[in-house]
Amino acid sequence: MLLSAQLSASGESYVLAASLDNVRHLSSLLRAVHFQDHATCFATANGLRAEIFQEFAVQEESVMFRINLSVLLDCLTIFGTSSLPGTSTALRMCYRGYGYPLMLFLEEGGVVTVCKINTQEPDELLDFDFCSKNVVNKIILQSEGLREAFAELDMTSEVLQITMSPDKPYFRLSTFGNAGSAHLDYPRDSDLMEAFHCNQTQTNRYKISLLKPSTKALALSCKVSIRTDTRGFLSLQYMIRNEDGQICFVEYYCCPDEDIAEAEL
Repeated sequence: MLLSAQLSASGESYVLAASLDNVRHLSSLLRAVHFQDHATCFATANGLRAEIFQEFAVQEESVMFRINLSVLLDCLTIFGTSSLPGTSTALRMCYRGYGYPLMLFLEEGGVVTVCKINTQEPDELLDFDFCSKNVVNKIILQSEGLREAFAELDMTSEVLQITMSPDKPYFRLSTFGNAGSAHLDYPRDSDLMEAFHCNQTQTNRYKISLLKPSTKALALSCKVSIRTDTRGFLSLQYMIRNEDGQICFVEYYCCPDEDIAEAEL
């Protein structure tokens, strides 16, 4: 209530305004994508919208800015990373437009802290053009299975080879490290397999250095959707359930490192 009263009295207009009752829901998601110091925020009326927000309003067709993600996380956890039982930190996030700072109003126990973070010229967003209609293979795994795979496979390998097929081996992860080749197979009727929709055999290699950042989201997730399209582009969509049972998604895209000819398999 204190936050709402203060902001209503200010009379300022914002192109982006969002609020939530528990800031930890947002900070945990941001940690999942925190593998670089800076990030580009792109918001539309239908984007950057999750059930974690009690209010989310965009007054323009789109809002985009670059921000120091490390500083943002430090501000979001200014009251600490854990709260006392029955208490939480509320957040009101506002942005007036190009050239203005991102304003954070954080309230806990009647104490309000205001943070202003300078925004920067946004980087051009990469468009992987990953369309559902071009998806060839898709499986949904319990995250536990993929976490175990990353722990067991030889990470001295430069690439992770992923095979998805309607026939055996169905879903295979392979590495080629200092100790030799290693393969980990998942049968389609595995207890870890939530869904299996493979239309054709595909084998692609992806740089492990590009996949490693996604393990932050993997550690927080309960399920992961693994999809490949006709070009071999990989989509990893992690389903994360917060402490209130709300569902959020973090998605990673990765282009294949090289094509694998049939003769090499």
